[in-house]
Amino acid sequence: MIYKILTVAGLATFEIYAAIPAGFAFGLSPWTIFAASLVGGIAGVFVAAFLGEKIEQFISRYRKPKKEIKEKKPNLAHKLWEKYGIVGLGLVGTFTVGAPVSIAVGVGFNVPMHKLAMWCCVGVLARCAIFTTIGHFGMKLF
Repeated sequence: MIYKILTVAGLATFEIYAAIPAGFAFGLSPWTIFAASLVGGIAGVFVAAFLGEKIEQFISRYRKPKKEIKEKKPNLAHKLWEKYGIVGLGLVGTFTVGAPVSIAVGVGFNVPMHKLAMWCCVGVLARCAIFTTIGHFGMKLF
């Protein structure tokens, strides 16, 4: 049983979309799945936040400055950042692409990491609650 819970938490560190169905496949209770995916998701936020800064420092040592910057069309991340700021990047980014990717985008935008990590944790909490509830009631249909 403990290995199943650790597997769900480990999967949630990288992707909650894989962790919650795995918990239901293992036959765990919804509360256990919620708790394990929440702990794993929050651990993923802090691992990504810590490693993101270290990776950025490593890359910046070897990066050459760009000579000419062409104006590009803003992509989804830029639009999200311009419209909603840190809150949008933390919440909406966590729901759409996951917390580690949101942290990576935040590092690219030079966002204050402690604020982004807090909003990503709120996003992980909401995401785990919503998807575990959907999975629980979806399993009751079968």
